[in-house]
Amino acid sequence: MSLESLAKDITAAAQAEADELAASAQSEADTMRSEAEAKAESIRSEAAARAERDAEQIGREIVASARQANQRDLLIARRAALDATLEQAKSTLADPKWKGRAALLKSLMARADDIGGKGYSVRPVGIDRKAVSDLAGGKKVGDDADGLGGFILDAEDGSVSYDFRFDALLDRAWSSSLPAVTAALFD
Repeated sequence: MSLESLAKDITAAAQAEADELAASAQSEADTMRSEAEAKAESIRSEAAARAERDAEQIGREIVASARQANQRDLLIARRAALDATLEQAKSTLADPKWKGRAALLKSLMARADDIGGKGYSVRPVGIDRKAVSDLAGGKKVGDDADGLGGFILDAEDGSVSYDFRFDALLDRAWSSSLPAVTAALFD
C-alpha cells in the first residue's frame, strides 16, 4: 500500500466519520427544532386560550358595568321626572290664579268646621288670607302661616292643631300616591 492510497483511505474514513457526525448533528438539531416548535405551539395555544378567556371575562364585566350604568341613569332620569312632577304640582298650588283654589279652600274649611267649630282659630297662608277670613265664620283669624296656600286650624288652648296647608296636604298625598304616579309616568 502506498502512501498515497493510505492517505486516501484516511481521508475517506475521516470524510465518512465527518459525514456521520454531520448527519447525527443534523438529526439531533431537527429533533431539538421539532421539540422547540411543539413547545412554542403549546405556549402560543395556552396564551391564546388564556387571552380568549380574559377577553370573554372583560367583555362580560363591561356589559355588566354598562347595564348597571344604564340602570343608574334610568333611575336618575325617573327621579328627575318625579321631582319635576312634584314641583309642577307645587307651582300650580302656589299660583294665586289657580282656578281650583276657591273650591279647595271651601272644602278644607268645611272639613275644619266638622273638626273644630267655633272654639278654634285659623292661621291662613298669606296668599289666602282674604278667602280664609271670608270662610272662617266665627273662628278667630290669626297670624299668617308659611306655605303654598290653605291654613292651619288651632285649638283655643293650643293643645291641638290641624294642618290644612296645600303643601302639607300635597306631601301626604304625594307619599301615598307615589306608586300610582310612578306607574302612570313610567309604565
